[in-house]
Amino acid sequence: MTKATDPLRPQPRAGILNIEAYVPGKGAAHGAAKVHKLSANENPLGPSPKAVEAAQEAAAGLERYPDGQATKLRQAIADTHGLNIANIQCFNGSDEVLGLLARIYLGSGDEAIYTEHGFLAYPIFILAAGATPVVAKEAGELVDVDAILAAVTPRTKMVFLANPNNPTGTYIPFEEVRRLHAGLPRTVLLVLDAAYAEFVRRNDYEAGVELVAGNENVVMTRTFSKVHGLGGARIGWSYAPAHVVDVLERVRDPFNVSATAIAAGEAAMRDRAHVERSVQHIETWVPWLTDELTRLGLRVTPSVGNFILIHFPDDRKHSAPVADEYLCERGYILRRVAGYGFPNALRMTVGTEEANRGVVAALAEFLKS
Repeated sequence: MTKATDPLRPQPRAGILNIEAYVPGKGAAHGAAKVHKLSANENPLGPSPKAVEAAQEAAAGLERYPDGQATKLRQAIADTHGLNIANIQCFNGSDEVLGLLARIYLGSGDEAIYTEHGFLAYPIFILAAGATPVVAKEAGELVDVDAILAAVTPRTKMVFLANPNNPTGTYIPFEEVRRLHAGLPRTVLLVLDAAYAEFVRRNDYEAGVELVAGNENVVMTRTFSKVHGLGGARIGWSYAPAHVVDVLERVRDPFNVSATAIAAGEAAMRDRAHVERSVQHIETWVPWLTDELTRLGLRVTPSVGNFILIHFPDDRKHSAPVADEYLCERGYILRRVAGYGFPNALRMTVGTEEANRGVVAALAEFLKS
């Protein structure tokens, strides 16, 4: 008898041991003189200096519990985005609210849909709630609304949609999101994960505010980990109908956002100049990287995020795993994405100019070998 089934110790609920733990991107490359970590979609410019200063000031009072309602942070979000503060909640990263929504609205016998190359945390949250994950195929690395709607059954209770999506970097226009919502039963909760929304400068894109405001079965989630450069602070937020806010308030931890995170988040949200600099950096380097890597003969999925998905040749000599080892030896850490259905691709976060040029130069040498 294995330890996992030993009857003489506490046992996890049925299905928990079927969950594959989330594996983050590598953070270290041994032997390289200098390391460029490009595996976690972090902001290469770092956080706003104002956010750092605010966190340091807040650290002087760490003996006190934080404001359990994160009022100043929620007000900054409301002011910046023109939202009703009553519909905004803050969390320990957007992962927390995504997991809570699954726990609240899913149970045994229920189904929740996510797309073929969607965030790997979605099936974890679904399985942890005792429900069944259902995968909707994508079309050319793009979300297929018809495939999602075709996957809906009487057991469907939730749909997770990352828009833009990670790791592809693709998005669907707001009219397609509207069409998806219109095709769902009113009892199905549509969760719009807009972690990369700030980077999208397209006239046909909308993060989800309008759908939330006009409907009872849509929630939008956002994060401070990307454009704001506060991945280490762990701050996420949601915009939701009042009845969803009510149930989330009943189950979330009472002090789920730290005092330093609240202070840093408020300052980061109000520092629009830093946000704009961060977006401009991505708008400069995503096209450059795409063009340069394409010239090397590599395929790059068109991206509106702060990262690109690089596809490698189908040969053992120049495959993605071999390229990953080659780059790591030279201090460039990219993200393997086999778990997302791309065994022969690497995801690269846009880095500093030095890092970006270095990756291109290294891959040029790699492909000549």
